[in-house]
Amino acid sequence: MEMDNKIELSEDIKEMARITKAMGHPVRLYILQKLSRMNACCYSGDLVDELPVGRSTLSQHLKELKYAGLIQGEIEPPYIKYCLNRENWKKAKEMFHQLFNADQEL
Repeated sequence: MEMDNKIELSEDIKEMARITKAMGHPVRLYILQKLSRMNACCYSGDLVDELPVGRSTLSQHLKELKYAGLIQGEIEPPYIKYCLNRENWKKAKEMFHQLFNADQEL
């Protein structure tokens, strides 16, 4: 009889997977870098002017970052402004630090 050696993935691992998926595109990394350097929020229309993507594509990138909890959006009709979710960004940095500096198994 074979024993089941499968492990249960922790919520931290699942959260890190969502974060890394969100960071897995150059446009999303650019957005995160830009927002992390700003003390204020950025309007999505400003990003459309800077990036080589259309409005609907940008919207999908922002949606992915928001789903991962890395950014937050606020509607100010007719605009949407986005900011880095600083609390979650700090948590993500701590998770990566632990991952890359860990001497222990996951």
